[in-house]
Amino acid sequence: QVQLVESGGGSVQAGGSLRLACAASGRTFSSLAMGWFRQAPGKEREFVTSITWNSGASYYADSVRGRFIISRDKAKNTAYLQMNSLKPEDTAVYYCAARYGNAVSLVGSYDYWGQGTQVTVSS
Repeated sequence: QVQLVESGGGSVQAGGSLRLACAASGRTFSSLAMGWFRQAPGKEREFVTSITWNSGASYYADSVRGRFIISRDKAKNTAYLQMNSLKPEDTAVYYCAARYGNAVSLVGSYDYWGQGTQVTVSS
């Protein structure tokens, strides 16, 4: 079992930055992948980025590539999402997720989810 707790959401003006954190606890993490997803009102949950815990291999949605950076701190069992050049369309609830195996983009492939944190970007 893996428990995930997100933090770092908030409100920011367009062009600003925020950093989200996802603290993981529970079983060992060496075979985990962690991902960030987001869901805007009235829309389906969508993939943002993911990282394979051991190798650090990461993947990004086209909409955030070049602006968002995923990273992990193995010592702290924490994944981070650095969000730069934020746009109003980035407004959503952001969720951290984990799965055993390599990083993938499919929502249904992740077994563990955090509670979500709101990110609001104003124009």
